[in-house]
Amino acid sequence: MNYQKLDAALTTALNDVQNLEEPSLGVFIHTESVLDSAATAVLESFGVSGVSSGKDIFTATLSPNAISQLSEQAWVKYLKRSQQLRLLNKRINIGKLGI
Repeated sequence: MNYQKLDAALTTALNDVQNLEEPSLGVFIHTESVLDSAATAVLESFGVSGVSSGKDIFTATLSPNAISQLSEQAWVKYLKRSQQLRLLNKRINIGKLGI
């Protein structure tokens, strides 16, 4: 695994995973902007959808083994952990913000 291509949050999450084959980590895959057919095939084999020419950021839920394999690809710039967003249930009183 090329840890230089992983952000700190992804590295930490990899340490907590028990099953190395189970796709359980949401990641952003940052690649070169022009991918050849071999690179496209690799991404699609890991279940990455929407792989097309001209895109350089992809999202996927991957296993630690898939992350390791992608980190070794020359056309992968870096991999970042994707965090689950949550909605806030509080209303903000704009009058209190001084606007």
